[in-house]
Amino acid sequence: MIDAIDIQVTKAKSSKLGKVDFEQLPFGKHFTDHMLEAHYADGEWKDVEIKPYQPLVMSPSNVTLHYGQAIFEGIKAYKLPDGEAAIFRPYDNFRRFNISAERMQMPAVPEEIFMEGMRQLVALDSNWIPNKADYSLYIRPFMFAADDAIGVKASERYTFMIILSPTGPYYAAPMRIWVEEEYVRASPGGVGYAKCAGNYAASLLPATQARKQGFDQVLWMDAIEHKYVQEIGTMNVFFVIGNKAITPGLESGTILAGVTRDSTIVTLREMGLEVEERDLSIDEIVEAYEAGTLREAFGTGTAATISMIRELKYKDYTMTFDTDSWQVSPEVKRRIDAIRYGKAADTHGWLLKV
Repeated sequence: MIDAIDIQVTKAKSSKLGKVDFEQLPFGKHFTDHMLEAHYADGEWKDVEIKPYQPLVMSPSNVTLHYGQAIFEGIKAYKLPDGEAAIFRPYDNFRRFNISAERMQMPAVPEEIFMEGMRQLVALDSNWIPNKADYSLYIRPFMFAADDAIGVKASERYTFMIILSPTGPYYAAPMRIWVEEEYVRASPGGVGYAKCAGNYAASLLPATQARKQGFDQVLWMDAIEHKYVQEIGTMNVFFVIGNKAITPGLESGTILAGVTRDSTIVTLREMGLEVEERDLSIDEIVEAYEAGTLREAFGTGTAATISMIRELKYKDYTMTFDTDSWQVSPEVKRRIDAIRYGKAADTHGWLLKV
């Protein structure tokens, strides 16, 4: 039971809803009428409010602009058959958010602010949730440092916010992936397991280089040997080899503990497949491909959901896949989507109804 909290609500005078073409919804381009904002100062959270979506006023000396002390999460809400709105696994994102906060020397956001604030915000803007397959309302909680000072140290003040964005599919078609060997995403002892802004800023150059060559994203390798696969730029990654589904383990602290990753592991096991969370070398992947035992490769993430890989390029070696014949990843997506959209029983308690 979430503790009660007094959230001041100021409604927008008019809605932007009618100005958005819901048949054309690029990811992260349109935002709903309202946002949540809360402030941390003097050791406590206060001034929690929901108000019309609007620009922020920020000092040029804001700590985040100079030192990158910022974290975020990605969550989705769906429209159920009875018209009710439901959020998919938000408690898992709440816990991960505060794990990221601890790593970045930021205060934990209380459950009543994060969860109840999100629930009220989604309820207020529930008309923005698309009622269409593969469409959803993307929820972006984030926190950034609010001190106005130049100097490398943790801020003493913070701003926590939630904004909402109706969205369609992140990847409309199976992906082409480049195996990245020069640049690395994270190293042991670093911040790879935290969903912090700097991780994504560091990925932009290699991702841009890959796109110039016609690829959708990069598959990161480990920082030490450049031998073991890690994750894709916006997703965790799975390889179905024989009757096993293999995904890199989390023990190194270099991989984000994805909520969709966990949902996929649960679903794969329910389908009767053995799942291994372990180090997986690119050489093992190539050998399985050449032996004909590499059945499928796909990414998992909140934004991307389940995205099949149709091509994987390592050095000068290209692995191509006939994704139309695949059975495992489409079935994983079908089962998870059935729960998300309220078409199958939520036996795991993954949905929070708004």
